[in-house]
Amino acid sequence: MQMLALYSIKGGVGKTASAVNLAAEAARDGKRVLLWDIDPQAATTFYLRSKPKVRGGGVDKLVKGKADLDRAIRETDIEGLDLLPAALGSRDLEASMETRKPSRLRKILKPVMNSYDLVILDCPPSLSALADQIFSSVDALLVPVVPTTLSLRTLEQLDGHLDAVEQACPIWPFITLADRRKTLHREVMESLSERWPRRLSTTVPNASAVERMGVERAPVGQFARSSPGGRAYAALWREIAQRLQ
Repeated sequence: MQMLALYSIKGGVGKTASAVNLAAEAARDGKRVLLWDIDPQAATTFYLRSKPKVRGGGVDKLVKGKADLDRAIRETDIEGLDLLPAALGSRDLEASMETRKPSRLRKILKPVMNSYDLVILDCPPSLSALADQIFSSVDALLVPVVPTTLSLRTLEQLDGHLDAVEQACPIWPFITLADRRKTLHREVMESLSERWPRRLSTTVPNASAVERMGVERAPVGQFARSSPGGRAYAALWREIAQRLQ
């Protein structure tokens, strides 16, 4: 079972949209996928038409490894894609992780490890004990970067933090919400390629179809697959899948 995290220190960069769309594309590709929403805002849970509640004992039992995962995990409308939803109690996940040994998130999922090929985490935007658990649990961080100076700065901060805590977690940045008409966006995209050789080459545009996900409550591939956003996420998944091989 491979684990990826959609993670950024900065909010508003298309993290949740990317988590949902990439999980859906992986499922479409024949993977058995679990999407774990660990962001208390529960936007992923909302997009996939689920209720923000962790069944089977709640967040506390989930962290302790005593939750009934078969009850907590829910099927979605997308074949091959299951969801471990967020809840209001997910805000307590941070405090619960402070005394835990590394890789706790992966250990929590051990009872269902053989049921999935891929787990994708939608993470809250923070540097914290929970973030350190994410870094120690996943195979790579997928970091959406809006082509602005501030977004680049937070990417550098993330890299510095990983060095400081001696966590060798690969960072795979990719561009989101891009507008090639803007000179700054073009300049930042060019500099990202130079500074980050592990950058994913696919660019996700600032597309109206992606914005409509909140209305449709579905991945772009389900209602606008041929749109620029739909094509971009399909291409981004193919690029990620190739790396995971």
